[in-house]
Amino acid sequence: MDKIRFFSPHEGISLSDLSGRCGAEIANPEFSGRIVTSIAPLSRAGSRDITFASSRKALPELKNSQAGAVFVTAKLAADVPAGVAALISADPQSAFALAGAALMPSAMRPLRFTSAVGVSEAAVVDPSAIIEDGAIVEAGAVVGARAEIGAGTVIASGAAIGEGTRIGRNCDIGHGVTVQHALIGNQVIIHPSASIGQDGFGYAPGPRGLVKIPQIGRVIIQDHVEIGASTTIDRGALDDTVIGEGTKIDNQVQIAHNVRIGRHCVIVSQTGIAGSTTLGDGVMIGGACAINGHITIGDGAQIAAMSGVASHVPANVRWAGIPARPMNGFLRDVADANARAFGKTGRARTEKGGEEQ
Repeated sequence: MDKIRFFSPHEGISLSDLSGRCGAEIANPEFSGRIVTSIAPLSRAGSRDITFASSRKALPELKNSQAGAVFVTAKLAADVPAGVAALISADPQSAFALAGAALMPSAMRPLRFTSAVGVSEAAVVDPSAIIEDGAIVEAGAVVGARAEIGAGTVIASGAAIGEGTRIGRNCDIGHGVTVQHALIGNQVIIHPSASIGQDGFGYAPGPRGLVKIPQIGRVIIQDHVEIGASTTIDRGALDDTVIGEGTKIDNQVQIAHNVRIGRHCVIVSQTGIAGSTTLGDGVMIGGACAINGHITIGDGAQIAAMSGVASHVPANVRWAGIPARPMNGFLRDVADANARAFGKTGRARTEKGGEEQ
């Protein structure tokens, strides 16, 4: 059976053109006219593919590579096989990402299930909605009263855009997404089944049980944000929930009401951020983290996966663990715990101090 491909190869880009787009230097100018059509991992790349190697860990695969071209650091250029074009870059992975965007543009935005243009007759669009020319609303989508959708934006089938919501230009709103009480900038991608702008989780104890607190804030999503599948972002209670420009949020993340996330942050899947917490610019949070409410995480801070953050985090630090603490302290605590558990013999010890049999 032929290999099934969902992303067709490009018709071809010369290495001279591609290296210019990626800020790389061709080590041997004789390869400038070589054409590449696709991207591939280092282990499988063929003569029409471009790939990358960013560290010496990749040397075994690099030395046996049959790729058309490979992005490498200057230190690795001598290890590229004679027939493979070496493209020298200070950051091979970033250069490779730029090359991939040029060669596989269809992989950069969510898949469309139809080829329709304009507003489908099978969509439900309120007459008061404003949809600019060039926007696409697919069959089965719903656009509420006074909603505004900019040119170049795609509202995929099954998506629901709530009353008064504004979505900028060249956005992708995926299949089954719901967006309400939200203002969204330009070039935003929201992947399938995400939910934006629903109630925040707010209750006050009363004599007859919990009393629901009205959630009357908004969600504000700035330009160039990407939000993963099945992620949920609650609208603010009284203030707004804000996602800063260029921030990337993975699948299955929960962001509670009044959270403010800075610019160019990265939040990995299964992380939950409790209400009224603030993240500075450039914060990176690993997968499955739990972030307490009403705290601040400073600019450039990094939180390791599966950490529990209970208190304020300074800027430009690396924290890990439960409760999260500076990385060096966490690693020292883990080493001490292992030493107590296993002792010098490396065998697990019982609570009374004897070795297990």
